[in-house]
Amino acid sequence: MSKKRFSGLRLILMVPVVVLLAGGLIIGGRALQEPGEVRTLKKQEVAQTDEGHQEYYFGLLNENEQRGYREILEGIRSFEDKFYLSLSGDNEIDRVYHAVLKDHPELFWVHNREKVYKTTYSGRDYCQFSPGYTYTEEQRQEITQAMENAYQEVLSQIPDGADDYTKVMTVYTYVIDNTEYVISDDDQSIAGAFWKKQAVCAGYAGAVQYLLERLDIPCIYVEGDAANSTQGHAWNIVELNGQYYYVDATNGDQPDFLEGDATLLAEHKTTIYDYLCPFPQEYEENYTASDEFPVPACTATDMNFYVRNGACFDTYDWSSVYDLCRLRIDSDAAVVRFKFGSQGAYDEAYMDLIDSNHIQDIAKYYMEGHGLSQISYHYGVIDNMKTLYFMF
Repeated sequence: MSKKRFSGLRLILMVPVVVLLAGGLIIGGRALQEPGEVRTLKKQEVAQTDEGHQEYYFGLLNENEQRGYREILEGIRSFEDKFYLSLSGDNEIDRVYHAVLKDHPELFWVHNREKVYKTTYSGRDYCQFSPGYTYTEEQRQEITQAMENAYQEVLSQIPDGADDYTKVMTVYTYVIDNTEYVISDDDQSIAGAFWKKQAVCAGYAGAVQYLLERLDIPCIYVEGDAANSTQGHAWNIVELNGQYYYVDATNGDQPDFLEGDATLLAEHKTTIYDYLCPFPQEYEENYTASDEFPVPACTATDMNFYVRNGACFDTYDWSSVYDLCRLRIDSDAAVVRFKFGSQGAYDEAYMDLIDSNHIQDIAKYYMEGHGLSQISYHYGVIDNMKTLYFMF
């Protein structure tokens, strides 16, 4: 038997921005004139919606920032190497650019370690903006096709008439099953998740956002900090039945859940659903959203995986846990998992089931039900989520 304690710390890399300053207003003895392109930009009406995209962060910007947002989005979609923005403040431009990237995971060709250049002009309210592009046109087409293939695969896995929770769970499971946590050249975007099948947290969260947005489920990409670590992290917030919930596919992907050779057994392969709509207080003890933009408060627990499946206990009671285990075993489950709502209840369960080896009674029931004379079983724990796993 073995257990593994999870730190859940993942990597996220911010895109560097380089500022080039054009210091004076006099060029060749003449005052610098506002370019015609800028005058045209300032006259254009700012679209408040973009079909097929939810654009949560766009809604947090002021009128001038929203104009710049549309300008950046149009320039990137057109693959322009350099274009004007009707913005000039360094912090303002960074904020708007970050909003675009957070709202649009499909813009994979500008979000993978490439530097972004902006040329500002002293005393002027505009600048030139140069995104750093990645991938050839052929690669972009391959990645776009991989994105579409992933979406079609997810659609095929969603039952007819499925509710939004089932759709979120399907996406969560799909991204975990089809992505390996690997640091690579493509790890910061959905190109890594869908094309190379390898990514870090930014790629996982972007993939979840992209798929859920196509399924018309409100989903926000969130960046922030991990407790007791210098590394950042990325995750999602989804809206279900008018309530907001965290979804963290990166931490749901724990291939080394058990130590030793137990992970090599096919029957022990299991998706960790602890990070699908986790209890907000537990999640926030480990992750804090960046203060660059406000995000909706997550307070509900109704859609928590364990709550929905009757596997969350407020207190520890052996008979209740045993009944749940028998129910799962009778349905031919190879994995039994349950959660506790308080640290005290979790500690009591751990002491009784693990330290006092009461788990053997569950193993005996499994043996009897399957006509076995002996059995090898393993257990795992996720301390910070107060959950126990038994695997037969």
